[in-house]
Amino acid sequence: MILSIDGHSIETMPDESLNDLVKKLGLTGCALGEKPLAAKIAGEVFTLNYIPLRQKDLGEDRPSMRRAMAASGGEVRLLRYGDPAGKSCYIRSAQFAIFLAMRQLWPQARTKMSCTLGSSVYFTVSGAEGFSVDALKAQFRRLTEQDIPLIRRRVPLKEAIDRYEKDGQKDKARLLSWRRQDYFDEYAYGDFADYYYGEMVPSTGCLTVWDILPADGGFVFVYPDDQNPETKAKVPAMPNFFSVFSEGERWCSLMACETVADLNDLTASGGLRELIRVNEALHEKRFSQVADLVCQRGAKAVMLAGPSSSGKTTSANRLATQLRVHGKKPIYMGLDDYYIDRDKIAPGPDGKLDLEHINTIDCALFREDMARLFRGEEVQLPSFNFLTGKREWKGHSLRLHDDSVIIVEGLHGLNPAMLPEGVDPNLIFRLYVSPLLPLNLDDHNRIPTSYLRLLRRIVRDYETRGASVQHTLAMWDSVQRGERKWIFPYQENADVIFNSSTLYELAVLKKHIFPLLTAVQPEDECFEDVRGIVKVLNFIQEADVDDEIPPTSLVREFIGGNSFYR
Repeated sequence: MILSIDGHSIETMPDESLNDLVKKLGLTGCALGEKPLAAKIAGEVFTLNYIPLRQKDLGEDRPSMRRAMAASGGEVRLLRYGDPAGKSCYIRSAQFAIFLAMRQLWPQARTKMSCTLGSSVYFTVSGAEGFSVDALKAQFRRLTEQDIPLIRRRVPLKEAIDRYEKDGQKDKARLLSWRRQDYFDEYAYGDFADYYYGEMVPSTGCLTVWDILPADGGFVFVYPDDQNPETKAKVPAMPNFFSVFSEGERWCSLMACETVADLNDLTASGGLRELIRVNEALHEKRFSQVADLVCQRGAKAVMLAGPSSSGKTTSANRLATQLRVHGKKPIYMGLDDYYIDRDKIAPGPDGKLDLEHINTIDCALFREDMARLFRGEEVQLPSFNFLTGKREWKGHSLRLHDDSVIIVEGLHGLNPAMLPEGVDPNLIFRLYVSPLLPLNLDDHNRIPTSYLRLLRRIVRDYETRGASVQHTLAMWDSVQRGERKWIFPYQENADVIFNSSTLYELAVLKKHIFPLLTAVQPEDECFEDVRGIVKVLNFIQEADVDDEIPPTSLVREFIGGNSFYR
């Protein structure tokens, strides 16, 4: 069988892996940025330990090609750290090695993934007598030097559940009890087995760039830098973010909903309705507290920012309601109205307009308008026409009064470039909104914040804009690049970070999104992304409790029925 690997033709022999073929072709690479970590075949991601032609598939007349190989016509594209899927394989493999090292050094310890801090992740550790980061680093290094093959195996589900139960991984055993298939895929080394819901690199020797740093209650594992994979990423100081995420974890504990298995139990028992009521009450309390802080400071403007699908619009409206309780008259302004005319924006190196770049906003005009408003002057505000791509002036004027508070919503709301010079900083309150979901699949698998935002966006785009799953996923990488550049670096500038996640919404969103995802076919370009989403949703029990969700809920911004949009 002849394959084409990154344009290089090579004949594969029975039971030869892609990794064997990559070595034959001399494509292994020395630097991490050049090293193949996985492969994409017919739109799906495969480990390099994948065998294109198995001895058992050889027939009398000619070999029988495996499904993916047949679909691709023998075309294989190698994935490296610069590819999102390649980076994900690296991260999963590092997690396996981390937990394996912890098991070997402190077998009775409980190690749990907590939250992502830039290009690093924080782990909590309990029950590890004499825990030492130096010892953990040395053991992790030994595992990489041993170059342990990472081979996935399939085992009967009941066998896996019983083994994890006896092994003390009760969180994983509980999660697997909700699995519908009668088998489970896992990676194993010695008496340790685990799984991270996706492909891995071929062996631990691929984990060449990393660091482990001490942290309160555990440690931080540092991944390679996205722009330069040969160097370790810098770990930003994020005390505000970390404090808010930790508060979310405390609420998980108080509401007995720390993992997906807990969420499923509440769905099955009917307790999810009470969880909804408590979650919504918590949000209302937090909005009230933010309004208190705005009024105590005497702020005349709230700059509200956050990544895509965080619930910024609903948050602005709910904050406005709370400000009215204080006798204020909130006024909504959108930074989008300060867009520069599309024909005046220079395209990027790829020839496309980067509409998330701060240079697409007339920052100077915004700063001038805000300064004049704070001086008590009347200002003519622009409106942006998204159909024509041009700014318009429709006679919309604004003057602030003693009881006025402007709520400015926009992507760049926390960027210092938006702050008017010479204005008392106490007049501006900065609010960052993001769904920092603290819910884990199990101790070793967290659900990324970006995952929840993507689910929200897929549902909202379909329900309110008629956009397909394929359309939303095609834009998602670009959206995330913009967030990493223009939002996340400034989140610590906020006076308050508002956690807009709810513990119950995955069970609710599944009802709305699952039919859309299962309709995506293997030949679709986004099929691999959809598979990743479905792998998590398969463990979540769908809940038909929309009637319990208030019309002002942040979740309503995505599933519909939000009273602020009527």
